[in-house]
Amino acid sequence: MPELPEMETYRTILSNQIKGRVITEVEVNREKSINLEPPVFTGQVKGAMVTEIRRRAKHLIFQLNNGNVLLLHLMLGGRMYIGNENDSPDRTKQVIMSFGDRKLYFIGLRLGYLHLLTAAQLKDKLDDLGPEPLNPNLTVDTFKQRLSRKKGTLKSVLIDQKFIAGIGNCYSDEICWTARLQPERKVFELNSQQVNELFLAIQPVLTRGIEYGGYMENPAYREDRKTGGYNQHLLVYDREGEPCRRCGTTIQKIEIASRKSFACPECQK
Repeated sequence: MPELPEMETYRTILSNQIKGRVITEVEVNREKSINLEPPVFTGQVKGAMVTEIRRRAKHLIFQLNNGNVLLLHLMLGGRMYIGNENDSPDRTKQVIMSFGDRKLYFIGLRLGYLHLLTAAQLKDKLDDLGPEPLNPNLTVDTFKQRLSRKKGTLKSVLIDQKFIAGIGNCYSDEICWTARLQPERKVFELNSQQVNELFLAIQPVLTRGIEYGGYMENPAYREDRKTGGYNQHLLVYDREGEPCRRCGTTIQKIEIASRKSFACPECQK
């Protein structure tokens, strides 16, 4: 599932390619992927200009010049591709938005969605999300206060979107490895120094993920050579059986609340 770095990578690419362009056609091939009847949805989207693309947690927000927004959550298996009639992935497209001869394909929106919302509806939809981990207003003191109210494992807390927004399976493991903490540790077991280390690991891990284009392998357009680059730089996630990059011990795969997780049994305590 795309997480903060993957969605930030999409945001940058789409801002460069479709920001300021008018949506000339809309094709809906799966009604459950949108929130309105297809004629209503297409009628309000077609002819609108995308004036801005921003990210909140794992969502992308397409701001339209008519005041409405398109809220995208790719969920598990979702992706996007920018192409044209002659450059199109051989996959079922749930929604297609055209910008003249350029097309934005929404693929794999079985669990994900593309909803047309008013500004007020958008606020309500995102209101219960936690703070953005890359926001400078998220201080270590704020983090400690929020963490002190949580129970459960580090893994479950880090991926809780109400606690902090945008972190999922992959980057929670990367953060725990960087902080030298086991993802199955209970949060109440952490001392003040360990909480500090956990906080200090979050921003560098996510920034590094963005720098390398995230871990999702599918390119966003034909010449895309950046998306998925983080796969070559993973610290611990999906590295079962490989040597730890820090101490050389074999990385183990564990299961925490039915979620796969990866950790070093030696240098993560």
